[in-house]
Amino acid sequence: MRITKVLNNNAVMIKQDKQEKIVIGSGVGFQKGKNDLVNLNKIEKIFVLEENEKFEQLLKRIPEKHFIISENIIAYAEEQLQTKLNSHIHLALTDHLSFAIERERQGIQLRNKLLSEIRVLYREEFEIGLWAIRHIKEQLEIDMPVDEAAYIALHVHTMKIRGGDLRETVKLTTIVGEIVHLIEKGLKINISKNDLAYERLITHLYYMLDRVSQSVYALDKDMLDMIKKKFPESYRCSKEIAEAVSLKYNIALPEEELGYITLHIERIKNVLA
Repeated sequence: MRITKVLNNNAVMIKQDKQEKIVIGSGVGFQKGKNDLVNLNKIEKIFVLEENEKFEQLLKRIPEKHFIISENIIAYAEEQLQTKLNSHIHLALTDHLSFAIERERQGIQLRNKLLSEIRVLYREEFEIGLWAIRHIKEQLEIDMPVDEAAYIALHVHTMKIRGGDLRETVKLTTIVGEIVHLIEKGLKINISKNDLAYERLITHLYYMLDRVSQSVYALDKDMLDMIKKKFPESYRCSKEIAEAVSLKYNIALPEEELGYITLHIERIKNVLA
């Protein structure tokens, strides 16, 4: 196994089975050059990355320490989730993380408006994000805000083995947040982000959007009619939400789902009563 290009002290490129691959390991590229043999004992990970050229450019632009931290986070995430993440995370997370660290050094913090939703919807990934900001603190003595843990959680969630679209994940999470805001506005209330009813609500909303995309519904007509009659105010609120979601995102929420939303709204009203 010979090196075709040294990316940095801890990453090299090789050609194996007529395919370019990236080899990662502590010191695997140290004092190495083209055509040198790879020290097999130093190999920690081998993967194929379609964006090899972009990855190479990134490693030239960022401090090597940022790359090592990112790889540590990815390794920790795979261990905690017991799954391999899509190889694109090596590019996406490293790029994001390095930029976030530099912003923090400059005193620029980006608030994550989806923090509350991410904390509930992606619990395991969020815990990984919390570990990540502690790890950054240990390695660089930089205090990253909890908002960054949520950003990292989104990257990890999106890159589970099947891969994914970060924009789609952010879009769904954003819609969930907006629906909660519409409920608060419609009922003139503030929903506690620490309340179990809130957690149930946003978890249901997220999976509702997923069901809608797959046209899978479960509420029968008789039950829906009963809900509409018994909770008219909450049902009216759910109808207004459906109209707003349809207008802004072109997503049609069927009446069956409005029934479920109505029940969640009613539960929240009772909690606050």
